[in-house]
Amino acid sequence: MTSPATVSLSRSAAGSEVPTAQERAKPRWRTEDPVVGWTGALALTALAFFLRWWKLGTPHQFSFDETYYAKDAWSMLGNGYVRKYVEDADKTILNGQPKGLWLDEPSMVVHPEVGKWIIALGEKAFGMDPFGWRIAAAVVGSLMVLLMCRFVRRVTGSTALGLVGGLLLAADGLQLVLSRLALLDIFLAFFILLGVHCVVADRQWFRARLARGATRALFRPWLIAAGVAFGLAVGTKWTALFPLAAFGVLLAVWNLGARRSFGDPRALPKALLVDGPVAFASLVLVALVVYVTSWTGWMMHAGEYERVLSNTQYTTYDGGKQWATATEPDATGFGEVTQSLHSLWDYHQDVYAFHSHFLNDSSHVYASRPIGWLVMSRPVGVDAQLDIQPGQQGCDAPTGSTCLRQVLLLGNPLIWWAGTIALAFALVRWLGGRDWRFGVAIMGVASTWLPWLLYDDRPIFIFYMIATLPFLVLGLTLALGSIIGSSNVPTPRRTAGVVIAGSYVVMTVFAFAWFWPVWTDQLITHEEWMRRIWFTRWI
Repeated sequence: MTSPATVSLSRSAAGSEVPTAQERAKPRWRTEDPVVGWTGALALTALAFFLRWWKLGTPHQFSFDETYYAKDAWSMLGNGYVRKYVEDADKTILNGQPKGLWLDEPSMVVHPEVGKWIIALGEKAFGMDPFGWRIAAAVVGSLMVLLMCRFVRRVTGSTALGLVGGLLLAADGLQLVLSRLALLDIFLAFFILLGVHCVVADRQWFRARLARGATRALFRPWLIAAGVAFGLAVGTKWTALFPLAAFGVLLAVWNLGARRSFGDPRALPKALLVDGPVAFASLVLVALVVYVTSWTGWMMHAGEYERVLSNTQYTTYDGGKQWATATEPDATGFGEVTQSLHSLWDYHQDVYAFHSHFLNDSSHVYASRPIGWLVMSRPVGVDAQLDIQPGQQGCDAPTGSTCLRQVLLLGNPLIWWAGTIALAFALVRWLGGRDWRFGVAIMGVASTWLPWLLYDDRPIFIFYMIATLPFLVLGLTLALGSIIGSSNVPTPRRTAGVVIAGSYVVMTVFAFAWFWPVWTDQLITHEEWMRRIWFTRWI
């Protein structure tokens, strides 16, 4: 009897040819022209970078939380760790005098260091000014567009859909504005997307290996790359732990499904006892090593934190509880490494206390509940210059009116609203049609959005959804692909699908141009501004 692993095509009861596991294991994107795929993706990335680089230094100020991350990065660049600043440091820096502003005391920062080290690279290259502390975000935000093109192409097997996915990401206001600010979230979103891309690549690599007759895979290079990416993501913000866990579980399901599809009679024990430990080591343990390594600069200066904590007047976020290492004598050699790791653990407990207790007593005018984030219920005002009188700064408003400038963290409504509808379609296709591609979109959205519902009693903001955006775009692109259809033969249905999908993409680009002024601090009249503020909650 011929086994499923050696049959090229099987026939259904209706007599149609159905691809077997070997046929499905061949990545469809390999049949696409790589030159066209890369050329289109790089051209789109270049356009995205131009739009993010243009007037990047305006507004000339610390916008929103840039006052923390830009200065933290500058301190890490100069000292190896974050130190407190003198009073009025922001004003002095903006006046072009960024040196000699540190106090001789470490700062208890509440986020890991990877994102701030990346910001520091821009400051090292271009100086401590708005352009210098934002350029790294512009570069990474543009690379995220390139990654999105390749990610969607890998998932769908279509170069055209890959470019559509990259274009939709580039045309979103949340992604644009965060690519023009020195906040951590654009780096977090990039590394999460990179990690998921590598997990998907491992799925295809593993299935192709099984199709060639292999029974095990003890070295999985794509999973190791995913571990590095997720380690950097967690090293930017801890919230990356949720998608790491979610896609780790999904990976285990994929491993089992791959073995079963190739007719392995011992699929479950092999998936648990062979694939499981390898996947855990490659993904989770590698991520842990990368994460701890990212704290090297901090650990080299752990003694500074222990020094101030030995002072009983020093208050930490967990109520002033001192670290165990604060009163210990300095160790040497391997003992010093152990002591630094112990201090790092105590520090993490202190930071966790800040996030879980300290923030519960605070509030913010732009805070919003995550239940409404998918539909852009409450954007965040990053900067606003109001009441600019006619004749000032080129204002051409009529007499009795004014002009203004604004930077608003608001997504492209056509992407988010249509994407929310597409998620319902993706859920049906994943659970009902068992299409793994839609499962990637659902798991990505769920793992980056739903955990925030547990923390809606503290100030949280809609721009955290930047980590969700790539998966929302993936679901939307998959829905557009379903509308177009898979047949390359011209038919009335396919023509109608192309017209519908193409019209949507064109409208999305027009919406991007329409909201451009309130995303990039452009001078507009109050009347022009009101045309773009569609709801009172957007004010």
